[in-house]
Amino acid sequence: MFDRCEPMFGAGGLAKLHRSTVCVVGLGGVGSFAVEALARSGIGKLILVDKDCYEGSNLNRQLGALHSTLNQPKTDVLAARVRDINPDIEVITLQMFYNNETKTELFNHRFDYLFDAIDTVTFKIDLIEECLRRGIPFLTSCGQGNRVDSTKVIVTDIRKTNYDPIAKVMRLKFKKKRIRDKIPCVFSQEVPHKNAYQRTPSSNALVPSVAGITAASYIIQALLKG
Repeated sequence: MFDRCEPMFGAGGLAKLHRSTVCVVGLGGVGSFAVEALARSGIGKLILVDKDCYEGSNLNRQLGALHSTLNQPKTDVLAARVRDINPDIEVITLQMFYNNETKTELFNHRFDYLFDAIDTVTFKIDLIEECLRRGIPFLTSCGQGNRVDSTKVIVTDIRKTNYDPIAKVMRLKFKKKRIRDKIPCVFSQEVPHKNAYQRTPSSNALVPSVAGITAASYIIQALLKG
């Protein structure tokens, strides 16, 4: 199934991806597309982390959200999907939120790369700090809501971001904590559109999906170089 990947990655590179483990924390509009792209690119093992089940509001943007999967755990749905894509892939599912009580369970597993696609800023920061402390390569996702232009999605250091409320809070927190390490993030350069429903960001299938695939591309290239 990877015959068309091998000319790009090389036989040695493809073997390296088969040996690699990637952990994706948060399986929403961004994380779900990252998971699929990683599986289709030859990653040998995935650790999928999310406590939520699919609900109707996910149908407009999340890869695993179908009427047939409503009320099912996102971890289980995506695990079944990637096993259907590649029967040889190994998948570990952790149906939980990442927080102070569950972080030990997550880091009991070994992985080569982590992609943070959760929404809670406090625990995004904690997850990044844990990766820095443990020397685990990682990529984080900034907010993708209230945007529609998928051509504006890039990967940059969080200190070079703007117009993003999540990134702003994270920049201030890292500055206060005197954390100077590079913090790569998937970021949209598009100025967020004004939202009449301020408490709930608007969403669509256009930007989160591209952010997830962009994240997978960044991770694949980093693993091949490593």
